[in-house]
Amino acid sequence: MNEAEALVNKVLVIVYSYTGTSRRVAELLRAQHGWPVAHIHDARPRSGVLGGWRCVLDAMLRRHPEIGYDGPPPSDYDAVVLVSPIWLLQLAGPMRSFVARQHRRLRKVAVLSVMGGEGEPDAAAEIGELLGRAPVLSAAVTRREVNNGRCAQRLQAFGDALGGGENQRAAVHPAALSPQSI
Repeated sequence: MNEAEALVNKVLVIVYSYTGTSRRVAELLRAQHGWPVAHIHDARPRSGVLGGWRCVLDAMLRRHPEIGYDGPPPSDYDAVVLVSPIWLLQLAGPMRSFVARQHRRLRKVAVLSVMGGEGEPDAAAEIGELLGRAPVLSAAVTRREVNNGRCAQRLQAFGDALGGGENQRAAVHPAALSPQSI
């Protein structure tokens, strides 16, 4: 493997998922490009109505909730893809916490937002503020596109643009990552 190929393999996908939709996006990126996936999780579970209200307050007040991270040091990778939901047109609080705490360990950052309808520009801009520089790549998919599989081709192109085109795996069909199979 030459040096350029080695750089392609040094991408880490870091995901926070409240409902499982962002996790499915991260798993599709893993299947398409062979990138490892690391998870951010809430220190306090967000179950029930109170958990939903905490999501709303975290978004409105731009809070930094306590989180845990299950993954390797981001500084071991040349690039990271941050996959996160959008809450009330804002970056999800747990991803905000992660970026604020890890910004010095994040080299190249690409942002993939998962949303109900809109909000991606705000999340990418907020990540840019936290990093002190703009992400190298930013895109968004809707929950509907994830559920019906229409996002697969766009995710492939997103990964290829980031540098995964040389070593991409065989095309992965979205049905392989349906909610029932995960």
